[in-house]
Amino acid sequence: MGLGDKFDAAKDKVSGATKETTGKVTDNQQLQGEGKAQKLKGKGKDTAESVKDAKGQAEGALFGRDDDQDNRDNQL
Repeated sequence: MGLGDKFDAAKDKVSGATKETTGKVTDNQQLQGEGKAQKLKGKGKDTAESVKDAKGQAEGALFGRDDDQDNRDNQL
């Protein structure tokens, strides 16, 4: 999971939690719902990236790839 992806997922989760709490405090169900949806979006991004990471590790184990080498190749 790239640093930008982690930041983006965390941003969605924090923003969603803030909206949800604000919605609860102000009794605004629409804002509360938007917050829940945004938190789920962030959690979904985390899950998707975890699946990508696991896939890469499995491929590395099956095909003898070095994940560190793959990361260096992607940075070039």
